[in-house]
Amino acid sequence: MEHIYSRTNEAILEELGRRLARARLNRNLRQAELAENAGVSLRTVQNAEAGQSCSLETFIRLLRALGELEGLAAWLPDRGPSPIDLADRQGKERKRASGRRSESADEEWSW
Repeated sequence: MEHIYSRTNEAILEELGRRLARARLNRNLRQAELAENAGVSLRTVQNAEAGQSCSLETFIRLLRALGELEGLAAWLPDRGPSPIDLADRQGKERKRASGRRSESADEEWSW
């Protein structure tokens, strides 16, 4: 897959659909069999393989039925806080984002 950020959301969905179809075919499953194993409709499998949007739960069901759940961990690894961040916060993990500071804070404010 080329650099992911250079692709549109639609192109990424199409690539995921192709990979889903390839995983199904590698297991010698028909779309109807995958649908039954995943607890979704045949049309849902067809749409997902065609690169149409589906819910995250549906995608997880399909991956589980294909025995491919391990791939999810690679998509969004649990990196945790860096040692420097932990030291700055005295070992406490971050619970909220502080947001970005405005660059115009140094400008003089007037009515």
